[in-house]
Amino acid sequence: MPILSLQNAAKEYSTDGQPVRALDDISLDVAAGEFLALVGRSGCGKSTLLNLAGAMDFPSYGTVLIDGVPTSGLDDAALTILRRNKVGFVFQSFQLLHTLTVYENVELPLLLAGIPNARSSADERLGWVELDGLGNRYPHQLSGGQMQRVAIARALVHSPKLLLADEPTGNLDTATGTLILNLLQRLTREQNTATILATHSQEAAAIADTLVRLRDGRIETIERR
Repeated sequence: MPILSLQNAAKEYSTDGQPVRALDDISLDVAAGEFLALVGRSGCGKSTLLNLAGAMDFPSYGTVLIDGVPTSGLDDAALTILRRNKVGFVFQSFQLLHTLTVYENVELPLLLAGIPNARSSADERLGWVELDGLGNRYPHQLSGGQMQRVAIARALVHSPKLLLADEPTGNLDTATGTLILNLLQRLTREQNTATILATHSQEAAAIADTLVRLRDGRIETIERR
């Protein structure tokens, strides 16, 4: 069973009273251990697809399943549990809390879920992203690449089955961006995570197992390597 499955999924918005389809008839499966890159021009539907994949939004038509669970129809409590247990998010702007230490930022998803031994898990994840010894620093004391690695550690601290990354190298220089991409690729393999990366970067697209090109809200091509 795929970790993520979109079945004839479409998303419509209303603009000046007229329906506009941001996504149209998307069918796509993503397996455990698969690194998939979404590419296409701005406005092609990449972010909308990520929002559906992470149960941050819901299809107007069709079905989205995360680890076999359809997202539509779940109440707020069930959605919170699904996202908390199954999905990790990495953003272009890092979205770290600057009043919290690195440790506290990484621990936060576990603390909100009432999971014990949060510090031990945070330590382990920070080791994975090669930030040992920086747990007591604050985000403003880190470089951009270090902040993104903290964000990745936070996204992985609850061992999600699905990792969604929205332009995670967009605010980084080329060398640091390559480091982040290699880290995401390695973690996908080691943790057997299904990873979806929305990107404009040709370098990012080149290392993906699967390349999905979107155009005007539809899948133009799927290339599996």
